[in-house]
Amino acid sequence: MSDAQQKVNVICIKWGDKYGNDYVNTLYSMVSRNLSLPYRFVCFTDEAEGIRDEVEVKPIPKIGFEDFDEKKAWAKAHGWLKLTCFANPLSDLTGPTLFLDLDIVIVGSLDDFFKPEGDFMVIKEWDKSDATGNTSVFRFEAGAHEDALDYLKADPEKATESVRNEQEYITQFVDRQNRLKYWPEKWCRSFKRHCIRPFPLSFFQQPRIPEDARVIIFHGKPHPDDALAGRSGKWYRKVLPTRWIAEYWQ
Repeated sequence: MSDAQQKVNVICIKWGDKYGNDYVNTLYSMVSRNLSLPYRFVCFTDEAEGIRDEVEVKPIPKIGFEDFDEKKAWAKAHGWLKLTCFANPLSDLTGPTLFLDLDIVIVGSLDDFFKPEGDFMVIKEWDKSDATGNTSVFRFEAGAHEDALDYLKADPEKATESVRNEQEYITQFVDRQNRLKYWPEKWCRSFKRHCIRPFPLSFFQQPRIPEDARVIIFHGKPHPDDALAGRSGKWYRKVLPTRWIAEYWQ
């Protein structure tokens, strides 16, 4: 077995200018400190300039669907281009593959994310009672779930009529196949839901790191840099400068 086959994969996707390549570099740095398994770190992107040399940079996979391959507006909205990581083949990657969003903060070991058995491991979406998962952190086998792309390409209007975004689409699709499993609840926590103190404590105490958390998810506002500076992004949500972000998000 080759070295590449023995390694696990950690991947991210960056398109457009919502996040700079400094986010890719910071994500790599966090992974390097928190993953003891042999691994490849791969960024699929349309802009490689400024990404550190340790990162394997590859083009965003083509899937034979013009809206995605030409990065048209709806495919870019709500993260739909994330589905390109289900291309088969996925470049030259094989084996267990952990996808990480760019705007997360890793506060604990990632080793355990490669231990649970399951075809598709994902965060259980906190505000959903159905099967929807949050795809900020998910694991799959490279090259698997191409059928989700085939179904989307065959009739995009029908495939997306009952979902708002890519995470609803992919997790509900995999759930219909009885292949969906969730991470332990404490591993991946929402900054807004689980870190910010409840009112009125949020005016006097900075957000905390929840017990047993491994990854803090920043969905919507604030982003990590906002939280570090004490910017909430919403007038009704008080966030004091969150000093521990500087320790982990570097």
